[in-house]
Parts: sequence; structure tokens; C-alpha cells
Amino acid sequence: MLDAVLLALFLPCLGMSAIFIVYICLLWYATAHPTTGIIIKPVINTGLSPSQLQNLPTLTGKDLVAAPECAVCLDDISEEQSARVIPGCNHAFHLECADTWLSKHPLCPVCRAKLDPKLFIDSPQNQNPC
Repeated sequence: MLDAVLLALFLPCLGMSAIFIVYICLLWYATAHPTTGIIIKPVINTGLSPSQLQNLPTLTGKDLVAAPECAVCLDDISEEQSARVIPGCNHAFHLECADTWLSKHPLCPVCRAKLDPKLFIDSPQNQNPC
């Protein structure tokens, strides 16, 4: 009986000690042999610029045809609030929510449609005829 109790206490301690020793050895090896070939992915800002955001259409809440709910903050767009509409998919969001999202991601938050770069070229043929 005493042998079983000692084994029940000794074996887990022995296993934890072995894991701790392996961990210390790995830490020593990592600090003693630094690797210089680490590839770090550069951070690229792929969002829209403020000038591109200004080219997107802006409406008020009363002019919206679709459901007046902002998918970014999940709040309703009231009739007097400004809303930004994404061309192509016509999803609408609060002006601040859309600008914050689109300055980081060039995608619609609802359907993930990529905004076409042709939308940001100021020319008469790219203007909406409606």
C-alpha cells in the first residue's frame, strides 16, 4: 500500500521535472543559437485613403432604400444621420463606421465585395447617371 502511494506521488513529480528540464534546455538553445533567417511579414495598409473615402456616395438615413441597420456597429441608422453607401452592392453604414472600416479594409463589411479602383477616378463616365 505504501509503495502505491509513493509511486502515485513520485511519478507525476518525475514527469513534471522532466518536462521542466526539456523546457530549460530549449530556452538555452534558443538564446545560444539565434536565427537570422526569420522572415517577418511586412504590415501593409490596404485600406482606402481619405480622398478615396470622399468619393464614395453619402446619403441620409431617410434616403436609404434597404434596411437601415449598420452592420459594423449593429445599430439602426436614423433618418437624420449620414450614411455611406458602398457602390456595387449598395450596402449602407453610418458615415463614421464605414470610414473606420474602409480605412483598414477595402471590402464591404457585409458581402466582402472588393471596392473597384475605377470608382475613385474622377471622370464623367464613372459618374452615376441616376
